Amino acid sequence: MTRITLSRAINEGLRRALESDQKVMIMGEDVGRLGGVFRVTDGLQKDFGEHRVVDTPLAESAIVGTAIGLALRGYRPVCEIQFDGFVYPATDQIVSQLAKMRYRSGGKVALPVVIRIPFGGGIGAVEHHSESPEVFFAHTAGLRVVACADPADAFAMIQLAIASDDPVIFFEPKRRYWDKAEVDTAAPLADGLALDKARVVHPGTDVTLLSYGPLVRTCIEAAIAGDNDGRSIEVIDLRSLSPLDMATVGESVRRTGRCVIAHEAPVYAGLGAEIAARVTEECFYQLESPVLRVGGFAIPYPVARAEDHYLPDLDRILDAVDRTFTY
Repeated sequence: MTRITLSRAINEGLRRALESDQKVMIMGEDVGRLGGVFRVTDGLQKDFGEHRVVDTPLAESAIVGTAIGLALRGYRPVCEIQFDGFVYPATDQIVSQLAKMRYRSGGKVALPVVIRIPFGGGIGAVEHHSESPEVFFAHTAGLRVVACADPADAFAMIQLAIASDDPVIFFEPKRRYWDKAEVDTAAPLADGLALDKARVVHPGTDVTLLSYGPLVRTCIEAAIAGDNDGRSIEVIDLRSLSPLDMATVGESVRRTGRCVIAHEAPVYAGLGAEIAARVTEECFYQLESPVLRVGGFAIPYPVARAEDHYLPDLDRILDAVDRTFTY
């Protein structure tokens, strides 16, 4: 076991994928010599060569379009979008081609493309560098959409994403890139580990708290605070945003009778709305109170000095938990 950062864990997962399959390649802006703006691909071009870790022009639509062509020829490209707000120029390629090709061909053509996207706020960045666009892609049939939350899961999930024959949008919480945890980078992937399964990261009995990506750590902190106040909060890391693992979510909510969903993206029409609807439909007779959502506000992402007011924090999450007991 080695204590490494989340960014290093993804690097190690990419390295293992490159070693195990000669058809895996990485492409994106500054991913080679520089190692990416967050240094996630640091050292990979040096070790695997410029033909497998490719510095591309500053053209996101071209990056994804080229990856689609490579996948059609049997490669497994991993594209890096430098920042979340830069993915929109590639949306046409992702939505019109990548998501639809397998369905359009009746399953005869697979496009095993992974698109890595650093997402979320909390780093004091400028405009277009702190978006949460996950709901756009979760709404697009034909894509798998996932988000890692800690180093161990990031190491495993990136390998599972690359091994998938479906196109995968892989969200990485940029403000957690420097979080550290123990990761066994030498061990094989655990048997039964799946890309589309949620996991309980803090067991509890009184309320279910759902999240993903950057807010999972905040939700665990909320659960620890709840333990001190006599409230037992079960925290579930969704991991897969499309498809959703409603079996794990439903089992927890039926047991606790209460549910809170937290994400950085705006609450209005966010992923939490879909989850709340599904929980209400499937767990109606076990719910003791309405399903509550905590998220960003329905505004463009604010300037850096105001992002602490925009992002859900410990107090806002605990307030929602408290409100589930007042109905």
